[in-house]
Amino acid sequence: MPTSLAPEANHLLASLPAVDKARLFPHLELVQLPLGHVLYESGSQMRHVHFPTDAIISLLYVMEDGASAEIAVVGNDGIVGVSLFMGGETTPSRAVVQSAGHVYQLPGQVLKDEFLRAGPMQHLLLRYTQALLTQMAQTAVCNRHHSLDQQLCRWLLLSLDRRHSSELIITQELIASMLGVRREGVTEAAGNLQKADLIKYRRGHITVLDRAGLEARTCECYAVVRKEYDRLLPEVRFP
Repeated sequence: MPTSLAPEANHLLASLPAVDKARLFPHLELVQLPLGHVLYESGSQMRHVHFPTDAIISLLYVMEDGASAEIAVVGNDGIVGVSLFMGGETTPSRAVVQSAGHVYQLPGQVLKDEFLRAGPMQHLLLRYTQALLTQMAQTAVCNRHHSLDQQLCRWLLLSLDRRHSSELIITQELIASMLGVRREGVTEAAGNLQKADLIKYRRGHITVLDRAGLEARTCECYAVVRKEYDRLLPEVRFP
């Protein structure tokens, strides 16, 4: 199996002690997910949690009129389904595949049993949840106070941190849905970044040419989120 598809490609799973891996890994199922696949809908009961390897999952809040906006992004740094082990069982958000790839699916009851052991997995999951809450809060602030160019840079950087590649396969419509803006706004913002030689954009594909340039152009929100992940999860390393 390629390294990128091994359970340890997910940094949370890789951080577990060998004895915990031996107990959990037999219950993991590798699942391939296409772009746009919905892992769970708002209000639906969760029966599994998912540990992405090379897939990226967006958590979206969906309004009654169908409008949506991304509140967080999860990749090989974490887990999709925190509501299940936190006791809520359901959540008002929707989980959608932003970048096609693979996840390891684990039955919810297996994770809850492991969580109640109060061992390394519980410690990891609680710290990851705090980091995720920071990302959600910073996303709300960013969407309210910063330009669309800055928001797009932040979004690209967060996505790159959770990829093994500098290329993202995603449509402008999906980016617009993630950021909660009109497609025309995304077209203009992506065009600005392309003119600055920071990205190369063609239909359905974004290639980042200058990561340092994106970091210089974005707002402070990306650095705040990155710093909190590094502080809370020092063993969960980004590129």
